[in-house]
Amino acid sequence: MDVHPSRELVASGQRAGRNRKTQAHIRIWSMETLLTLYVFGMGEFEIGVSAVAFSQLNGGSYVLAVDGGRERILSVWQWQWGHLLGKVATLQEDLTGASFHPLDDNLLITHGKGHLTFWTRRKDGYFEKTDIIKPPSRTHITCLQFEQDGDVVTADGDGFITIYSVDSEGAYFVRMEFEAHNKGISSLMMLSEGTLLSGGEKDRKIIAWDSLQNYKKITESKLSENAGGVRSIYPQRPGRNDGNIYVGTTKNNILEGSMQRRFNQVVFGHGRQLWGLAVHPDDELFATAGHDKHIALWKKHKLLWTVLSPHECVSLSFHPFGAALAAGSTDGHLIVLNAEAGNTVATVRVCGSALSCLSYNPAGDMLAIGSQNGSVYLFRVSRDGYNYKKINKIRGAQPLSQLDWSTDGNYIQTVTAEYDLVFWDVKALTNEKSPITMKDVKWYTQNCSVGFLVAGVWNNRYYPQTSVISTVSRSAAHDLLVVGDTEGYLRLFRYPCISQKAEYNEEKVYSMSIAAARFLYNDRNVATVGGSDASLMLWQVVDE
Repeated sequence: MDVHPSRELVASGQRAGRNRKTQAHIRIWSMETLLTLYVFGMGEFEIGVSAVAFSQLNGGSYVLAVDGGRERILSVWQWQWGHLLGKVATLQEDLTGASFHPLDDNLLITHGKGHLTFWTRRKDGYFEKTDIIKPPSRTHITCLQFEQDGDVVTADGDGFITIYSVDSEGAYFVRMEFEAHNKGISSLMMLSEGTLLSGGEKDRKIIAWDSLQNYKKITESKLSENAGGVRSIYPQRPGRNDGNIYVGTTKNNILEGSMQRRFNQVVFGHGRQLWGLAVHPDDELFATAGHDKHIALWKKHKLLWTVLSPHECVSLSFHPFGAALAAGSTDGHLIVLNAEAGNTVATVRVCGSALSCLSYNPAGDMLAIGSQNGSVYLFRVSRDGYNYKKINKIRGAQPLSQLDWSTDGNYIQTVTAEYDLVFWDVKALTNEKSPITMKDVKWYTQNCSVGFLVAGVWNNRYYPQTSVISTVSRSAAHDLLVVGDTEGYLRLFRYPCISQKAEYNEEKVYSMSIAAARFLYNDRNVATVGGSDASLMLWQVVDE
């Protein structure tokens, strides 16, 4: 992604999907309205766009792109007309980035593992190539900035910053080199007054250097371990010398601050796989929990609290009274939090395998936990969800992924990893072998993606391809069903959904499987989490 010199437009490069409709391309869109203004490069890029940048001198009317195919082709476009001005195969295996030289729109620089190369585009569209780093070099150039007079500043994976100048014949030479960080530097930012900021991914440091005084160190600042290492740095008000910056971190957070004051978190994100999602029974709150060990409580877009638990979490459920929040971990621990403040009130070791689904019965005096080992564990719950006592275990064979209680609290239904629907009799502690006896049972929730009342979401005749349904959720009013599949489609059906001709509205913003989708308690919003891509989204349900 790159921002246009006017700061009003953004160019972003897309990865190719699986079919012809989803080819890799570049979009230019407005920062104000988020609307796409231009699309170009369809059919030109192989696997996807791995670097994109605007030119600086001519008002940003060129865009360069490097594709992810085998030859790593570098192309230059006049984007307003979609004209291709020239292209050349860079043949670089590990290409990290590319940019235009700020003082010459026909000079392009690519960099990456073992390479730093200047490309001069001639009038006839051909490129002349100059290797600044001669192969075979092990240096991994991670980022690039420019001094006011056009000298090139690079940072590498070993923590060194190097400055290249031009001699009278036009050849580049190393003017100076110094060790700036312990291990890799992930980001460089040259501020307008000549201060260079460098960010370290491993040492979590941001250091300011004076480029006008031979890169004398001015000051340094270190991020907390919770925030993560530095991934990117950007000024809050480009062109002003106030020193306020935004920092994007390796743990998916965005901080704001400056070298003179501390850094505060402005955006929290889960940094690793995100599977746990639960909605509050009577308020517009929802909670998320992921492999990064963070459990977070949200009110619409606002983060209310986040706590670090000792275990990686995969499942979540609110107690029906809303005061307690239970999380199941990958190593078989049940963690219970006070939903108001986020402090832990109980931790119970349940078994040795992951607790992939859990749910309270409607009365709130029992908790059922479905495990990766195929068994269902039952706990007696007291004190509004703060006290737990293990009462029973019903053995099963296949890993369980989803679980619902019946309204009377006598039965549980679960879906296994093989998409079998299994019924359990809570009083008799057995599997209910005959599904026909279950046909009139009313279910307190519908989070199981298999069943008679949700049969129409499978093999629907309107689907573009066969869909494997990964999550469903019924609205509180029992009239809508939100469905997510392993291809990243989110669909809204009427409930019950029995016919394979059932119509739906769909959106596709996830590129892979949707881990969970849930209606918030008022049915006006839906929250979704994306499993391996850790993204959390909030949707509005609108009447059209």
